[in-house]
Amino acid sequence: MKRFVWRLQRVLDIKIKEEQIKRAELLAITHKLAEAQSELLMQRRILTDVINSLSQEHPKIRLDKQALFLRYAAINDELIKKLENKVKEIEIKQKEKISEVLKVKKFRKGLEKLRAETKMRFIKEQEKLEQKDADEMTTMGFARKIMQADKTGNFVY
Repeated sequence: MKRFVWRLQRVLDIKIKEEQIKRAELLAITHKLAEAQSELLMQRRILTDVINSLSQEHPKIRLDKQALFLRYAAINDELIKKLENKVKEIEIKQKEKISEVLKVKKFRKGLEKLRAETKMRFIKEQEKLEQKDADEMTTMGFARKIMQADKTGNFVY
């Protein structure tokens, strides 16, 4: 039986590698997103802890610490806003990368389906050719027996 060779196999191999690369990129983006979210959460947590600790302080001590806190509150708010923007940007990149991965995956699946269909047709053609060869061999063998029977006068199945 002839070996199955699919002309688009190279394209399929390239798409599989492309999908793997895009998945790795998506994983890296997801990792960056997790880091940015944890940093944002940590900054918010620090801010909440400072506010809670200020509310627990004695009023005279609290006023000094509160004044210091208010001076740096703008810097903390700016840092939190930057982190929120960074998280949003990374989320957008993540969605785009997910879209790319799904697009490549869909294309790859289509190629794999096409390859499977082509292979089935190839196998059916090969089976038909083998059946045709087997039928010809049977016919030739039967014709030889008939010719031999004509020469000897005895016909045997």
